[in-house]
Amino acid sequence: MELLLDPSVWAALVTLTALEIVLGIDNIVVLSILTQRLPPDQARQARAIGLSLALVLRIAMLFAISWIIHLTYPVFSAAGREFSWRDLIMIGGGLFLLVKATQEIHASIEGDGHANAATAKASYSAVIAQIAVMDMVFSLDSIIMAVGLAQHIEVMVAAVCIAIAVMFLAANPVAEFIKRHPTTKMLGLAFLFLIGVALIADGFEVHIPRGYIYFAMGFAALVEAFNIWAKARRERSVPASGRSESETAKRPVSVAASPASGPAPLAGRPPRRGKPTSKQRRR
Repeated sequence: MELLLDPSVWAALVTLTALEIVLGIDNIVVLSILTQRLPPDQARQARAIGLSLALVLRIAMLFAISWIIHLTYPVFSAAGREFSWRDLIMIGGGLFLLVKATQEIHASIEGDGHANAATAKASYSAVIAQIAVMDMVFSLDSIIMAVGLAQHIEVMVAAVCIAIAVMFLAANPVAEFIKRHPTTKMLGLAFLFLIGVALIADGFEVHIPRGYIYFAMGFAALVEAFNIWAKARRERSVPASGRSESETAKRPVSVAASPASGPAPLAGRPPRRGKPTSKQRRR
C-alpha cells in the first residue's frame, strides 16, 4: 500500500513501462519476420506463444536478479578485452539476427518452392525455437535495464506485464500490415540488420545509443508510409474507364477464329447462302 502512495514509484513505473515498450519494438519486428512464412493460424499462435514465453522469461529473470548480476561479471579475456556471459549472449543473438535476415532476404528474392506438411510442421517448431532464443536475448537486455532504473521488484513486474500486453495487442496488426505490404518486409529485414549490429556492438562494450537506431527505423518507416499512401492515392485517382480498359487489355485474346476467315458459323445451323446474281438467273 505504501508503494501506491509514493509518487517516485509511479514515476519509475511510467518511465520503465515506456522504455520496455520502446525496447519491445525490436521484439515485435522479430516476431513479425520470424512468423511471416507460416500459415495465418500458426503465425498468430506462434506470436502468442512467443510473447507468453517473453513474459515468463522476464518475470523469472526478475526473481533471479542475483543470477542476472553474475552474468555481467567477466568470464574470460581475449584480445585485451574481457567478456561476460551477457556479452556472449548479445553477440550470439546479434549474429543470429544477421544470419536470419540474410536467409529471409534470399528466400524472398530467390523463392523457396512449395513445402509439404512435414516441412511446414518442422518450420513451425523451428520458428518457436528461434522465438525462444530471441526472447532470452531481449529479455536479458530488458531486465538489466529494469534493475538499473527501479528498486522495487513489484514495479519491475508491473512494467513488464504492461509492456507485454501492449506488444500482444500490436503484434498481430503489425504482422498483418507487413503481410499486406511486401515492401515493408524488406524494411523489417533491414531493421533486423540494425538490431543485430547493435546487439553485437553491445557485446563488445561499444554502446550505440538506441535513440539513433530508433530514429533511423522511424524515419525509414515514415518514408515507407508516404510511399504506401502515394500508391493508394494513385490507385484511387485512376478512373473506372481506365481500369476497365486495362483489365480488357490484360484478358487473353481467343485465336480460334482469325479475322481473315470471318466469323465461325454457329453449331447446328447450316451456313447461309447468298442470293443469286443477275448472271446466275439468266443462266
